[in-house]
Parts: sequence; structure tokens; C-alpha cells
Amino acid sequence: MQLIMLGTGHATVTECYNTCFLLQKEELQENFLVDGGGGNAILQQLKKAGIDCNSIHQMFVTHKHMDHLMGILWMIRIICQNMRNGTYEGDAYIYAHEEVVGIISSICRMLLMERQFVYLGARIHLITVEDGECRTILGKKVTFFDIHSDKAKQFGFSMELAEGERLTCCGDEPYHECNEAYVKGSKWLMHEAFCLSSQADIFRPYEKKHSTVRDACETAERLSVEHLILYHTEDWNIKERRELYLTEGRKYYHGKLHVPADLEKIIL
Repeated sequence: MQLIMLGTGHATVTECYNTCFLLQKEELQENFLVDGGGGNAILQQLKKAGIDCNSIHQMFVTHKHMDHLMGILWMIRIICQNMRNGTYEGDAYIYAHEEVVGIISSICRMLLMERQFVYLGARIHLITVEDGECRTILGKKVTFFDIHSDKAKQFGFSMELAEGERLTCCGDEPYHECNEAYVKGSKWLMHEAFCLSSQADIFRPYEKKHSTVRDACETAERLSVEHLILYHTEDWNIKERRELYLTEGRKYYHGKLHVPADLEKIIL
């Protein structure tokens, strides 16, 4: 299994793409897309990563914010087109909580042409998931959970990679103690880090319900996480971001810290 970070930035970045990623089981040539970023640049990011849209049959949308949802609409658009052209085999499944499923359905009804919209429900399935619900994706057990956001209802997920090993994604807001059972002891934790702690007065992450690098690292240290992946960041100094985040993070976290760039691949 490998993780491909298609985008690593927050909502208004211009030097990188909005946060979204793929989980890929290489031997199956199958991909699980988590969020889509804010627009049709998702198609460009997939092309750069060498990923055929026709190999994506399962997607998950964490919440309704534009920088996570809009790219999924473009994925639906291109999949409908490819289904019509006979190049997309099988069905597509999009998981999300009830509100997001309703939004996607409504927008598609308003914006897609009839010859595209006809595939919604027939071959493109919008699947509502509940807090604590489990599904099998890429042959792995995935549990979806409510992250208890104060802004918009948002879900994360935990995937069982192997016996006793988990990859847990907390969405794009700080870890909530209600989700300790999913996060504690995870081999891999994906956690947002809006900015450096030393730049909190500039970027004001707490006003936006986000974390600093220090916050995320202290959480991972406390919950015995082996690998911590930081994402959903600012892009003020994108060339130095990795070095700066690693330098601050290693003061508070003694596991393996990852600060990926767009299109970077991580073997899980």
C-alpha cells in the first residue's frame, strides 16, 4: 500500500494544491481517492502522478468545504464522460456523510447534462456513511468516524493496514479526544498543521479551528503514533516548508515525522 499526496495545502493556497490524496494498492492497480481539492486541477494532479481516472472506483469526501468537495465534482464529470465513451469499467462509489451526499447529488442535478447525470445512481453510487460505520475498501477494513467539528460536520477514517497496524486520517481539524480509540497507537496518523507554532500570530490557526505543527506533534507523541504525516498547511514559504516543519516538530515528537510535498509518495 502506498499513499500519494495529490495536494498538501489549505483552502486558499496558490503555491501548491489543496489537500487531497490517494491510497493505492499497487498489485490491484486500484486507488482510493480521499477528497478532491478545490477544482479541476485534480485532473492535472492525477495526470502528473501517473494515475488514470479510470482506475479510481472508490472515493471519500470528508466534508462540504469547497477545497475538499469541488474536485470530486470534476471527478464525477470525467467518470460520466468515460462511462459514456465506454472506457470506464465497472461502477464508482463515493462515500460521505448524509449532508455531503445531499450536496453532491443536488449540484450534479443542477450542473450535469442529462447524458451525464443518467449515470448517478445507476453506476455512480453516492453512499451515506454513519459515525463508526465500517466498509471494505482496497481489501482493507475502513471505519469512518465523526471528528466532532465545530464548523461543518466532518468525518475522518481509520484503515486497517495489517494485523495491529492502522492508518488514521483526522480530516482537516485538530484531533478530538472522542476519537482516541481510532487515533491512539496508529502506525500512521495524518493530521493537519496549518502553520508553525512560531507563526501562530501571523496565520491565526485557532481562529480557523486548526492546529500548529507543535500541536499536531504533541498529539502524536501523547498517543504513541509511530509515523506522523502533516498536511493542510500554509504555503508562505513552500520551498522551506519541510525543513521548517521538521525542525519545529522534532522538538515535540520523537516518532517518524513526514512533511510531504504535492505528488510525493509514501510507502505504508
